[in-house]
Amino acid sequence: MNKSNHFSGQPTFSQLINLIPKGLVSKCVNHHSSDRYYKTFTTVSHLHCMLFACYGHCHSIREMVSGMCALEGKLQHSGLRALPARSTFSEANAKRNSQVFADIYSELKQYFDKLFPDSRRSSEKLYIVDSTVIKLFQEIFKGSGCSKADGRRKGGLKVHMAVQASQSSPSIVHISNGADNDKIFNKYLNLPMGSTVIMDRGYRDYRQYNLWNQQNIRWITRMHPNSYVVVNKPERITNDDRVAGILQVHQVQLGFPQKRIPKVQCRHIYFQDPKSRKLLEFITNDFLSEPHVIADLYKKRWQIELLFKRLKQNMPLNYFLGDNQNAIKIQIWCALIADLLIEVILKQVKRKWAFSNVTSLIRLHLFNYLNLFSFLENPDRTIVNQNNDTVTQLRLNLSG
Repeated sequence: MNKSNHFSGQPTFSQLINLIPKGLVSKCVNHHSSDRYYKTFTTVSHLHCMLFACYGHCHSIREMVSGMCALEGKLQHSGLRALPARSTFSEANAKRNSQVFADIYSELKQYFDKLFPDSRRSSEKLYIVDSTVIKLFQEIFKGSGCSKADGRRKGGLKVHMAVQASQSSPSIVHISNGADNDKIFNKYLNLPMGSTVIMDRGYRDYRQYNLWNQQNIRWITRMHPNSYVVVNKPERITNDDRVAGILQVHQVQLGFPQKRIPKVQCRHIYFQDPKSRKLLEFITNDFLSEPHVIADLYKKRWQIELLFKRLKQNMPLNYFLGDNQNAIKIQIWCALIADLLIEVILKQVKRKWAFSNVTSLIRLHLFNYLNLFSFLENPDRTIVNQNNDTVTQLRLNLSG
């Protein structure tokens, strides 16, 4: 058997781990003192174990630990000198501050943004904001909705994200109870001046709208059905707007007269999708752009829905390696780190790959000595060489 054309001196898992700068992790560890009271199972080892669980789709601590024990020799490349016992891992998941993993993700995101600047990024920074709910089997996080007839109810956590339209990984992330209102995420949105934020109507907050007006931040969202609207004056609609699906445009004021909250001056746009015929109502503080431009910008919000789908389909977020809030938050942050590392690989490969295909490839060859970059760049090279070897062998047999 011929030697593989994509052979590497390190397993695929080690190649992924080596993408993480050691100094970056050490900075976060020192800031949180997360290695205090731990002799052997350091934060780096904890991170590597969680990434192994993410890429290997492990559904329990026993499955993760036993799988790593079977691969003890190959794990030396990743820096793991001692494998943790189930009790050690479980204790660290419960007691080690999850914020250290949040900071590792944030630092990695900034590091790779500088290393691989997106050529599509324009001078305008467009942020898409939304949240997704992950259901839990136990009521560790308070869930939303009514209880069942027997009084039981599932818990859930809500992951809020802000993603730049030119990128595929979230820039700002916050984890809360599933029952929390979406607008609690607004206080974490420290957006640069001159940016644009697109969000769903669940983030309705009039104080925040007025604050963004003062900061020269453009916002676009849908009209909430419980909003109190006072129409100031209608706007003229052009032929281009009518063709694009714009029905009416008004300059309005939001806010109940009885409340002392400052009223919001904005535009109210009625839009009907030309294909689906669905009616939508948008509000925005942008009085200059054409109404159909506002509708086209809001369509970009679908990008964050694809991100939620990608995370839930390719990362093991149906089963958690702990029954407490801290352990679940650690797994969420490590899933985001694992997702980010795959995105970094895809940015370096010229060939177009589906994210799910690369995730499956990594899972199947996690500890094979496969040069991941070489294979993703030219996977057909092996097939071509195999065909040539077959033809050569056939010629030898015929000549004999």
